[in-house]
Amino acid sequence: MMKIEHIGIAVKNLEASNELFKKLLGKEHYKTEAVESENVITSFFKIGRSKIELLEASDPSSPIAKYIDKRGEGIHHIAFEVKDIEKEMKRMEKEGFVLLNEKPKKGADNKLVCFLHPKSANGVLVELCQSI
Repeated sequence: MMKIEHIGIAVKNLEASNELFKKLLGKEHYKTEAVESENVITSFFKIGRSKIELLEASDPSSPIAKYIDKRGEGIHHIAFEVKDIEKEMKRMEKEGFVLLNEKPKKGADNKLVCFLHPKSANGVLVELCQSI
């Protein structure tokens, strides 16, 4: 693992949350992107070498909508940047982590991503991401 790539935060209203984080961080978000495969719209803020990713559900049946219904808004996942996602996925499986994806898939911000089940990581949803 190279660094914390981003922290994902589930939000009900992306526009209102962008304004809130603009005030908090003193800067505008630099990118908004829809991720069709996950039924979310994302917004990114750069913080030093890491990022904050805000996630709003674009469909009421999406994982983010279900997360918010169950737990409310808040930290959804932590993402770690890796050089070789397939190699890291194999290592994670050998170490006993449960992968939620058999293969990496295209995620937001020009990344290949894979998630680890929270039950295998002390209740934390972990995302591995590799730049493409």
